[in-house]
Amino acid sequence: MVDFFLMLWAAIPPLLLLGYYYYRVPFAPPLLRLLMFFIIGAISGILALSLEWIFEIAVNWVLDWYQIKRCLPPSRCASTLFGVALRQLVEVGSIEEGCKLAAVVFPTCYLQRRYRLLPSTVFLFTIAVALGFTAEENWIYLYHGTASILDRTIGTPVHAMFSAPWGYGLAIYISSNTRLNRDRKFIFRAWLNSVICHALVNVLSSAWRYPLPLRFLSYGLFPFLLWMFWRLEQLLRKVQGKPAILLISDGTPQRRYWQRSLVVFALVLGGNAIFGLFLLARILSPLSPSKLFDADILWFIFSRFLLNLFFGVLAWGIYRYLRHSARRRYF
Repeated sequence: MVDFFLMLWAAIPPLLLLGYYYYRVPFAPPLLRLLMFFIIGAISGILALSLEWIFEIAVNWVLDWYQIKRCLPPSRCASTLFGVALRQLVEVGSIEEGCKLAAVVFPTCYLQRRYRLLPSTVFLFTIAVALGFTAEENWIYLYHGTASILDRTIGTPVHAMFSAPWGYGLAIYISSNTRLNRDRKFIFRAWLNSVICHALVNVLSSAWRYPLPLRFLSYGLFPFLLWMFWRLEQLLRKVQGKPAILLISDGTPQRRYWQRSLVVFALVLGGNAIFGLFLLARILSPLSPSKLFDADILWFIFSRFLLNLFFGVLAWGIYRYLRHSARRRYF
């Protein structure tokens, strides 16, 4: 019974997010077909886990891979972090993104022989596979107790954000009447971008385990995730034929640098506001409901919530200002 409830917690958040994107996209494919891709994505997660295990065993026969991952004794933290980054780039990012790409390509090629696929349809297939992969990964983490339900729920859209670049490239290529060689090269470049982003997020998420100053790298995690979510939304608009949302609109170099700085500042504020709320929820989750009404704890919740809300509202205000400036320039 416990395993069944863990499976529900692993699958329900990705399924809800898939339903959210399904209802947002006009002329979406049948829901059962998306669920088929969701299941294929979960199977690709099992395949990726097996390939990573085989990779580590095979490479360790030739090289001392376990030592390379650590890269030097733990006291040499920068080198250890480099070893983690090398593993994430060479092993985890490439294998997982490769399995997801294959899980989209093979069934899509089969369906393409029978149907005319829209770019938004192929992009939705990518999201479905990525969320199925997430559900499988959630189950592994929850079953072994290496992550909480809150942690995995917060990370639900991450694999979809990783896969968005090559999903967009694949959508443009498959739906095109004239498939050019440069479009195939774009898919590879987009896949490589996904691998790098995948590795970078995993490195930033592990940076809090290291002493200062490397621990400060963890404050770049949520701003980077927020940017990747923005990129996912922009690519979703493009495959639907909608214009991209412009934030940097001025023609002069000085004004464009100023607007780029505002975008980075908004990402830092907004991302770390979300990070602060996430940390608050993590601190409060072990407490019993009766403890939450203690005066000291209530004040702690109220002060932390208001502080993060202030930074979040400030980031939203910068975003609205940039959008208003773009509209005023072009309309």
